Amino acid sequence: MYKRKIPIELNCGLDLVKEVLYGKWKVHLIYFISQGLKRPSELQRKIPRATRRVLNVQLNQLEDHGLISKKIYAQLPPKVEYTLTRLGRSVLPIVMALGKWGDDHQEQLRRRIAKDRISSSAQ
Repeated sequence: MYKRKIPIELNCGLDLVKEVLYGKWKVHLIYFISQGLKRPSELQRKIPRATRRVLNVQLNQLEDHGLISKKIYAQLPPKVEYTLTRLGRSVLPIVMALGKWGDDHQEQLRRRIAKDRISSSAQ
C-alpha cells in the first residue's frame, strides 16, 4: 500500500484546499462533471492527455473527499456515472473564477511560462 513520504498538513483552509483540489486533472474533472459529462469515457475524451489510470485515481480522490458521487448501475457491461455533490457544487464558483482569471491573463501568463521554459532549458 502507498505511504506518503511527506505528511499531510491540515493547519488552515489553504492546506485543506490543496489536499482536496491538488492534482493535475481534478479541477478539469469538477468542471466537466458540472457540464453534464458523467461517464468515465466522456471525461477521458475531454482530457485525452490524461491516462485512464490517473483519471480513475483522481476521480476516486474527489469521491473520497466528498466532492463527487459515483453511481454504479447493475448491468452488463457495467455503467458508472459521476455527479457533483453539494460540496462539489459549492467549489464550482471558485473553479469558474480561476478559469476566468486564466482566460483574462492568458497572453501574459503564456509569455512568462514560455520564458521560464527557455530559461530552464538554457541552464
